[in-house]
Amino acid sequence: MAPEPRSRVPWLIPRIVAAATALCTIVVLVQGHTTLPLRRVVTIEAKMASKQDYFEDPVVKRLLIQHGIRVHITRMGSRGIATQNYDGYDAVFPSGQPAADLITKRRAAEGHPATTYRPFVSPIVLGTYREYARTLQRAKIAEPLGAPPGSQPQYYSLDMEKFLAATNAGRRWKDLGIEHYDIGNDNKVLAQTSDICEANSAGTYLGLVSYVWNKNDIPQDSAQADSFAHRIKILLNDQGMPSGEKNETYVSAEGKSIAPITVIYEHQFLAHQLEVQADTGHVDGERVLLYPSARFVTEPQFIALTPQGDRLGDLITNDPALQRRAMELGFRVRAAGSASTSDALAGLLHDHHIQAPVLSADDTKAVLPRLDLLERMIEDVGDCAPTQQPAAAGEEAP
Repeated sequence: MAPEPRSRVPWLIPRIVAAATALCTIVVLVQGHTTLPLRRVVTIEAKMASKQDYFEDPVVKRLLIQHGIRVHITRMGSRGIATQNYDGYDAVFPSGQPAADLITKRRAAEGHPATTYRPFVSPIVLGTYREYARTLQRAKIAEPLGAPPGSQPQYYSLDMEKFLAATNAGRRWKDLGIEHYDIGNDNKVLAQTSDICEANSAGTYLGLVSYVWNKNDIPQDSAQADSFAHRIKILLNDQGMPSGEKNETYVSAEGKSIAPITVIYEHQFLAHQLEVQADTGHVDGERVLLYPSARFVTEPQFIALTPQGDRLGDLITNDPALQRRAMELGFRVRAAGSASTSDALAGLLHDHHIQAPVLSADDTKAVLPRLDLLERMIEDVGDCAPTQQPAAAGEEAP
């Protein structure tokens, strides 16, 4: 009787194991730039506002994967981040200091202090279109900032006091002469914001308006805050129902007819110009920026809640490649050993044949109201649900 054939399984096992071991040692090519060994990738859970755009950038994703990190994002407005719990999250990234202060104070009051990182900054600006900027210039409300010879200005300085006076007086675009540029617009002259109950940019603009109306000073008490909130509420009611991310409207084909002036961040405009330049070889000459004469630079704070969040915060703040990419996305970053956030960005824009903003030395650096007063104003103006404020020293939390 012939012997039964031997099973092939036992001698295949060592070969399978060897193949698997070899596979685990293969180096992989990442987009043709760098070879990396296969490594464990950790997913970090984060809540973010508009700075989600940075983490959704393909280059940033690739750079983080090289460090073994993938970021899964839950998107919501800055104020929404501040009002919800953070169970199961490694980090939160509101777009400005007011929401960040609410979060860090609340964490401290709960006995869970958090580490904060400031990887980049971005001024609050008003995005508009060339015809509207020229109309404001004709009305002596705006003036162009320096532009190279033979070039049209991309940036204008906006006299906030005159602009708000025009809004408060109910002046309309036709009153300012917009028809000189073949545009018919009978709407009131105003800046439109994202939802003030959610967005840091809207809350910051509210604080900016109160600062200008208070003769370059902040409201000092609840009575002043309530008075300014009432005036601003009337001012902003004309923009209609609150909407989501205004920058998406601004860069859309319909933006000019929907919102001629929009409150955005500088980096959003610069990122748009860099993208258009890369795609077409020239800048978007239709869209321009208005820099308020009372300036405010937002400092987004990345708040780490776990060791993994801490690692991500350290990377985006200190890794040269990630900082370089932040500049390529329009952010101002602080170079090592320098107090300036402008020089490196100006150099990058120059390399891409894009005008760099040169701000007026006469502009005033605005200050936001105290956190509790700003929150009081936001709740009044937007009919927003109140946030949970940490108890002051010596007080019991409700």
